[in-house]
Amino acid sequence: MASSGFSWKLEDHPKLPKGKIVAVVVLDGWGEANPDRYNCIHVAETPTMDSLKKGTPEKWRLVRAHGTAVGLPTEDDMGNSEVGHNALGAGRIYAQGAKLVDFALASGKIYEGEGFKYIKECFDTGTLHLIGLLSDGGVHSRLDQLQACASENGAKRIRVHILTDGRDVLDGSSVGFVETLEKCLSDLWGKGVDAQIASGGGRILISWYELYNVGCFLQNDWDVVKRGWDAHVLGVAPYKFRSALEAVKKLREELKTNDQYLPPFVIVDESGKPVGPIVDGDAVVTFNFRADRMVMIAKALEYEDFDKFDRVHFPKIHFAGMLQYDGELKLPSHYLVSPPEIERTSGEYLVHNGVRTFACSETVKFGHVTFFWNGNRSGYFNPEMEEYVEIPSDSGITFNVQPKMKALEIAEKARDVILDRKFHQVRVNLPNSDMVGHTGDIEATVVACKAADEAVKGRPTLFRPTHLGFAVDYAVMVIEGGHRVVTIVKEEMILDSIEQVGGIYVVTADHGNAEDMVKRDKAGQPLLDKNGNIQILTSHTLQPVPIAIGGPGLVPGVRFRSDVPDGGLANVAATVMNLHGFEAPSDYEPSLIEVVNK
Repeated sequence: MASSGFSWKLEDHPKLPKGKIVAVVVLDGWGEANPDRYNCIHVAETPTMDSLKKGTPEKWRLVRAHGTAVGLPTEDDMGNSEVGHNALGAGRIYAQGAKLVDFALASGKIYEGEGFKYIKECFDTGTLHLIGLLSDGGVHSRLDQLQACASENGAKRIRVHILTDGRDVLDGSSVGFVETLEKCLSDLWGKGVDAQIASGGGRILISWYELYNVGCFLQNDWDVVKRGWDAHVLGVAPYKFRSALEAVKKLREELKTNDQYLPPFVIVDESGKPVGPIVDGDAVVTFNFRADRMVMIAKALEYEDFDKFDRVHFPKIHFAGMLQYDGELKLPSHYLVSPPEIERTSGEYLVHNGVRTFACSETVKFGHVTFFWNGNRSGYFNPEMEEYVEIPSDSGITFNVQPKMKALEIAEKARDVILDRKFHQVRVNLPNSDMVGHTGDIEATVVACKAADEAVKGRPTLFRPTHLGFAVDYAVMVIEGGHRVVTIVKEEMILDSIEQVGGIYVVTADHGNAEDMVKRDKAGQPLLDKNGNIQILTSHTLQPVPIAIGGPGLVPGVRFRSDVPDGGLANVAATVMNLHGFEAPSDYEPSLIEVVNK
């Protein structure tokens, strides 16, 4: 919250007028990389983005969207949609996820907080269970943080429930991660701690890793959560092994499957009894630091009146998250590390200064363009000044089956709102290149990129018969044998509508993904598996993302500054504030634009 005496009033920009309609378009997972056959953005037909790129360097440039630019610990940490939208909306760089946990572990504060004291109450007589993604990818969790939590907590009995990755890291890396973790747990045995891996499986099959949205979840996910519940909590799974290393090796080899899709397994003792079901009096910690994908299992572990599936047994436990995953739901109610306290976001400033705001996306990214954009805050700052519209994502299918997703519907909604002139800022997220890119389907991702590009500006559509209800400027007749047989009508979308209202557009992205769909060696060449096939990359990337500005409302002389060469997503907030006719707060990252006399 702002301190007493604080004023939300923004100073007027000396050269940029107020009152223009500004469309802010986020192409999710749209990075910039060298062109080749695995760069789906390059392969796809993207005339809109290609035309914007021709505005470099004055109207098109790149910004950083990973590592320290978005509050992550190192430049090896890929960006993600949550931290990306935090930075886009907040205008400042906040320590995020992994960095917060690193600080808490290094200082020892993680063991001094109320969350740790709460789970510690179970240590004398119960077991500490640690559940999460076994990976060093740094997107949802990190192996070294898990090791630290397991090694320094004071518990006498520990059971770890692992989810193998293969998405944010190389497929097959699960074997090495399990070996490292088992060595760590073996060392604890020498210190009198009964510690071992108790269950596991691939992140896609037994976890809560798909189709997430803040406050709204697609129903088919609960079947996935139930498989995880059965293995982790009940100790029930179709496969049983004496060790986790044996499990991942045999399942990969015998089922010819990858890490993401390993089926559920439990570890059993010599009598065939599971070594680590969760029972009354135990403590449970979900050690992922990233908020999304954790709310569903948190509900199952915490809510007594949970009704999404039959839990069979609801143990009386002390449960804590690594962080609080949903601040609005206060879920979980106990957590080890406090999330970043993001205040005074650009959205809140603009509303206080009379800027009416509209935001829209489909379900899978609706929370990002609202909740995360607004500093991990649900709801409206002022319901009389704002409207948020969620377009339901298709449920029950993978995104590569319908790679166009709801891009057209999002764009049509934005177009209609812009033409209605009710709002000064129209903010949308087009999820295609990210969500389809995550499937690893290159052909579908190409289609997804094309669909997103069409949503930004527009696309030609064929109509029969030839009766027109459209302006002549947007129609072309095709003549065959002297007869008009086909009418090609240009459907107006976001940039077209901005043109009509004399507005301004800002087109950018939150992180990379679709621009590189193959794993590469140190020389940048595609990696091959043992059968000579390319290894598909399904994760985000370390690539920069574009930002383009334009529109008839842009004052002559506006251009990107050359003195902010390392600009990142956090610089976008001040830039957008300028385009609305305001100076940004002094503690915001500097604007990317300037106005020069020509």
